[in-house]
Amino acid sequence: MSTMDDYQSDAEIQWCPGCPNFGILQAFKKAFVSIGKDPHEICLVSGIGQAAKLPHYLKCNFFNGLHGRAIPVALGVHAANPDLKTIVVAGDGDCYGEGGNHFLHTLRRNPDITVVVHNNEVYALTKGQASPTTPKGERRTLQFNGVQVPPLQMLAVAILHGCTFVARGFALEVDHLQDLLVSAVEHPGLSLVEVVQPCITWGTHPLKWYQERVRIVKEDYDPTDRSAAMELAMTWGETIPIGILYQSGPVETFGHDYRHTVTDRPLTELKPLDKGLMEKMLSEFRL
Repeated sequence: MSTMDDYQSDAEIQWCPGCPNFGILQAFKKAFVSIGKDPHEICLVSGIGQAAKLPHYLKCNFFNGLHGRAIPVALGVHAANPDLKTIVVAGDGDCYGEGGNHFLHTLRRNPDITVVVHNNEVYALTKGQASPTTPKGERRTLQFNGVQVPPLQMLAVAILHGCTFVARGFALEVDHLQDLLVSAVEHPGLSLVEVVQPCITWGTHPLKWYQERVRIVKEDYDPTDRSAAMELAMTWGETIPIGILYQSGPVETFGHDYRHTVTDRPLTELKPLDKGLMEKMLSEFRL
């Protein structure tokens, strides 16, 4: 049985002192221990940004790639070895901006992976430019007169396009976030967890502003109610609801037919194709 210490990395943490990302890191460790997975059974995939540094600070498998390209890499990892718990860690700019196209088509495919998005409404690594989630009117380092367009509502987009698990957490509610991550990782199919992660350096509101507005959804809330979930997903301002916003029953996952008609073993366990067979297949494409 793994412990918190098993996930302790030797890498020096580069986040600002007091950054809410530390709470997210703690929640990840606690969640992995809760689901009973050892480090070698987990693979984290990230792109570029402050959020994307998180896998460096956990002792487990990880791939750190290009800006906005974490999801396609995670799909490759999952296709090759579905026995791994594959988790994408990204920022709002990384996932919804540069990686927005990948995000949208992943909703269609429904792979059995978890996508965790740190949402601080800003590009923090590159010094405070507006991101796809920056509220309209807020001034940023390049938006001197304020952002001119409304923010993307990606949780609502995910619900609209059939994501079967959509949640919102808060970086300073570590135990609550831990529970959300456990539920997300154990859910069959694509899971999206957006984490409210205020930036203490480039953000426009102090941590207290968020603490006063965050509200855990009521115990009698029904996450299978799609209309209610859409309303909560769009709610942001005086109240910021956190919890499982939407969860439906199982839906056929990406690769289901292949694994049940071609092979029931991970690709990593299969022998390379016979050279003669490969040449025959390639010859069919020649003019």
